[in-house]
Amino acid sequence: MPLLVACQQKAAEEPAQGAGDQPAAVAAAAAVAVAAVDSERLVAADSEPGNWMSYGRTYSEQRYSRLKQVNDTSVENLGLAWYFDLDTERGIEATSIVVDGVMYLTSAWSIVYALDAASGEQLWRYDPGVKKDVTRHACCDAVNRGVAVWEGQVFVGVLDGRLVALDAATGAVNWEVVTVDQSKPYTITGAPRVVKGKVLIGNGGAEYGVRGYLSAYDADSGAMVWRFYTVPGNPELGFENAAMEMAAKTWNGKWWELGGGGGTVWDAMAYDPELDLLYFGVGNGTPWNREIRSPGGGDNLFLSSIVAVRPDTGEYVWHYQTTPGETWDYTATQHIILADIELEGKTRKVLMQAPKNGFFYLIDRTDGTLLSANNYIDITWATHVDMTTGRPVEVEGARYTEGPFTVYPSYLGGHNWHPMSYNPDTGLVYIPVLDFPAAYGQPEAFIYRPGVANTGADGIVGSLPDAQAERDAIRPLMKGRLLAWDPVT
Repeated sequence: MPLLVACQQKAAEEPAQGAGDQPAAVAAAAAVAVAAVDSERLVAADSEPGNWMSYGRTYSEQRYSRLKQVNDTSVENLGLAWYFDLDTERGIEATSIVVDGVMYLTSAWSIVYALDAASGEQLWRYDPGVKKDVTRHACCDAVNRGVAVWEGQVFVGVLDGRLVALDAATGAVNWEVVTVDQSKPYTITGAPRVVKGKVLIGNGGAEYGVRGYLSAYDADSGAMVWRFYTVPGNPELGFENAAMEMAAKTWNGKWWELGGGGGTVWDAMAYDPELDLLYFGVGNGTPWNREIRSPGGGDNLFLSSIVAVRPDTGEYVWHYQTTPGETWDYTATQHIILADIELEGKTRKVLMQAPKNGFFYLIDRTDGTLLSANNYIDITWATHVDMTTGRPVEVEGARYTEGPFTVYPSYLGGHNWHPMSYNPDTGLVYIPVLDFPAAYGQPEAFIYRPGVANTGADGIVGSLPDAQAERDAIRPLMKGRLLAWDPVT
């Protein structure tokens, strides 16, 4: 059963388990847990190393802690200070938010907890009451990656598509909105972000047949301010903006009849307050197989892309597509990091990402110019990225239209939802890497089925063999490791 564990330099004789709902605890929360986070504090987050006020700690999402007490010599002295039982056997993927001594975190089923960070005592608990059958539309369990806090409120995206604002002191609901069409197989597992008083939330469900988008809601009222669709709808119905009209030119066929095109925004976001640009990553298509989704080819914007927009309006500024015409579930929803680094004697404002496809990208975040792209794991679907065109040079047959093809990385990606981090002192990025192969094949026939996983790839080709000896032979090919990566060299 998952436990939240806290350590201190000298272990307590009797580690305290977090308490249940108690009036005294709630009273303490009312006095302390005000979550007084605003733009000024988030922009200056490096001046408060004892707080972790946003999903990636700062707007740049570097996940670098400036605390010095725990280091390579003192770590051996750590002992258990307290633990808290999250009371679930489902997946736990949340990053805890810590503000002024209070920890806010989520468990499975989008349940939110507020704890005293020093003692582990539960201050309050919020259960949104998600119906368990929603998981039939969740590719990867009833997980949740965390909350956002802003001016006395805690925001959580709920698995069934709701966005809920909670009073940070008591856990009471201030407002909630439904951000998706709940008749369609949308889910939310990602953590919201708050920029300039707007709560940003995406969604998941691309394989199941949805049209992806990112939405911004007013933090005080819950009113929707803007929405940016990541793929175009039916051209005969018109386009929401010029970006969608541009994107539609990169599609073929009737993708809108196959669930909506996909392109969900289920994780990565970052914000540059100086440039006033919001960056987010876009997921895979519906179905995965471009030959079915967009017969005749096409890049299929903005699938597998990093997109920059204005946070006040959602206005499109630029994009870079990591995998044009995506056909392997190679999303670009993986962690985005912003940093200022030295390149050829000049300080460059860069965006870094290690998406599923196996390449590490260094991009000028002012305009989307590709600065470098090198594979951080062994890959078999492409040889390299052409720096003149910015496009990967694909290996013949990798699109599996003429026969089965085994690729590295698999649909799990060389890097998935597990956050990476950047240390400005060492100049290195630390990436949780997956070395898994996968075999893809063209199905003999494809029928779109609403509400189920529509990959458009032959599942028999990619499945594990029945024989245990063959499974044992494959197992050594599947590895996970932590990689220290120099983004400059």
